[in-house]
Amino acid sequence: MNRALPVVRLRVPTDEDAVAWHRIFDDREVMEFHGGRSAGLSVYEELTARQRRHDAELGFCLWTVLDGEDRVVGFTGAQPWPRDWGPKGETEIGWRLGREHWGKGYVTAAAQETLARLRSAGLPRVVAMVDARNARSIAVTRRLGMQLAETFVTPVSEQKGHCYRLEL
Repeated sequence: MNRALPVVRLRVPTDEDAVAWHRIFDDREVMEFHGGRSAGLSVYEELTARQRRHDAELGFCLWTVLDGEDRVVGFTGAQPWPRDWGPKGETEIGWRLGREHWGKGYVTAAAQETLARLRSAGLPRVVAMVDARNARSIAVTRRLGMQLAETFVTPVSEQKGHCYRLEL
């Protein structure tokens, strides 16, 4: 059964979004596949500032996801793969939502909007790097039509991960 996706709006992250991201991501379950622990406010201040630079320079970033009532529910978007391992030179699509917003279709709706924006920007393809244990994110990659391209072990956590690709 397909249900209608919720209405979402994407915006370039603001200084205030750093505070919102810090608050809604301060949850062990949310951070399970992102280092396992909460990050300080300064991490989100730097992240939102970097995303504003990406938007200005590249035309895309990790956008703040707002629900139908303009509440911050998380982020989704794309950025250049930042590490010296994995899909170097590729653009990674990613997402993270506050726990209370899981299972409602926000990520799928926001990621579909992200893909439309990336196509308009002329990107040829995207990758999604997903921890192999993260069934929710793997399900999102499938809903987006992404294909498993490779499996790897991350250098720091030594966890099995998947790289999904999608030609745009």
